[in-house]
Amino acid sequence: MSEHNDPANDAIAPVAVRPADNAAVAALLADPRYRTAMLAEAVDGLRTRFPDASAAVAFTRIQQVIGFTLAAIVVACTVAWPMPTVITLTSIMTVVYVLTFADRLLLFGRGLTNGAIEIPDEQARAIPDDDLPSYTILIPAYNEPEVVGELIANMHALEYPKDKVQVLLLLEADDDVTITAAHGLDDDDMVTVVLVPPADPRTKPKACNYGLGFATGDIITIYDAEDAPDPLQLRRVAAAFIDADNDVVCIQGKLSFHNATDNTLTKWFTADYGIWFGFLLPGIMASHSPIPLGGTSNHFRRTLLDEIGAWDPHNVTEDADLGVRIAARGYRTAVIDSVTMEEANVDGINWIRQRSRWYKGYMQTWLVHMRHPVRLWRTLGFTQVYRFTLLLAGTPLIACVNMAFWMILLIWITGQPAAIAQLFPGPLYYLALISLIFGNGAAIYMNIVAIREDDRPELFGSALLVPAYWVMMSVAAIKGMWQLITSPSYWEKTVHGLATSNADRHDTADDADSGSVR
Repeated sequence: MSEHNDPANDAIAPVAVRPADNAAVAALLADPRYRTAMLAEAVDGLRTRFPDASAAVAFTRIQQVIGFTLAAIVVACTVAWPMPTVITLTSIMTVVYVLTFADRLLLFGRGLTNGAIEIPDEQARAIPDDDLPSYTILIPAYNEPEVVGELIANMHALEYPKDKVQVLLLLEADDDVTITAAHGLDDDDMVTVVLVPPADPRTKPKACNYGLGFATGDIITIYDAEDAPDPLQLRRVAAAFIDADNDVVCIQGKLSFHNATDNTLTKWFTADYGIWFGFLLPGIMASHSPIPLGGTSNHFRRTLLDEIGAWDPHNVTEDADLGVRIAARGYRTAVIDSVTMEEANVDGINWIRQRSRWYKGYMQTWLVHMRHPVRLWRTLGFTQVYRFTLLLAGTPLIACVNMAFWMILLIWITGQPAAIAQLFPGPLYYLALISLIFGNGAAIYMNIVAIREDDRPELFGSALLVPAYWVMMSVAAIKGMWQLITSPSYWEKTVHGLATSNADRHDTADDADSGSVR
């Protein structure tokens, strides 16, 4: 039985009400008791209603026991039988490498042949205004005064009836600089500033949960403060929901960057996003597997968020977690060919901070959903749990282990010591060679194909240097896994406003406005 049909899951109702209009929103914002109740709901709502779905506890007791036991076994075996133990670990990781790149190639191929849902401009604009659903756009921002003006301009650029769009700008109540920058919005009928009371955890999902208590829309979406969405995105999503099956409860838009050519890092990052949103996510959709959502431009039916507990404020990739919870309830997510432009990190340190949070959150999400592996298996099936494990747990772990294998390769190249040769006996040597040549070759191949399909020739040269990007990924993964142990819910803020060029913003926005940008 699908989990969303189990009445036991909804034993405790959320405290949020759904205001009918802006006047009702204003009344709720002025009500201190409701604000207090909503803050409690934002922090503890998911943990109260569905305790096992919350990452408030990073490791359950049984996970701690299993982890310490496995670590003790590995240490004991390494002391007693050092070379056989290291060979065994090397063999396991080599097999995982082969399985992972084979699955990525499969998903990439399916993404090439199936692609995202395409809604032409004419179809999007053909829906009568009266038939369009009401929309709430949640925009959490913290210490970002420089983007407020552009943010509001981007919201007003959306082609959607203004009386059916509610924009909630979610600001921390102690974020004085952004609050000051937002003072000019008092006369804007579309935008309502919501001050989120300061409370731990200081995370984006907590702010979104709080904002949900003041949302009027039938569909809820999130944009980051610097986002510039396709002006027709809301209409495209509304049309996609009309055409979709009833079990499609979330539609994910594509993300790209307006400053792709700022430096080599932004080129790598843009190609990385091109593969993920342009091909892998559509491939995952075609495979009916759980889709780890992006942090922005995901559009939800409001009823879904009320049912499953909205976002986990303790998970630092609340988007990926929510995507898996959607699948675990028997629902589906679709991917639409509508692009939101963001700002790519131009600074390596800032990029590592962001990517380490993503890696940490992926592992958080896997640990949460593997608390009941049998139940997840029954809901999703073997193939989907296998793929979920490769994506959510395999991605950060492989990125960590990469560093060790690169060190082994470097040592072998410099001196060819016999001990390194002993690590790869017989068939393992050839399997590792296949992984080295075909695995890395496949990653570069996917980069080049994605760049060609997206018609981004300016990114081609950087694709040949992408192994340096993998080194940065490995550093970020090691940092993220360390933080998972020491500070699992700590949210490292990504600094925006560092872009040195906006040249790509207008060109890509024009492409997005005319339909597909692939």
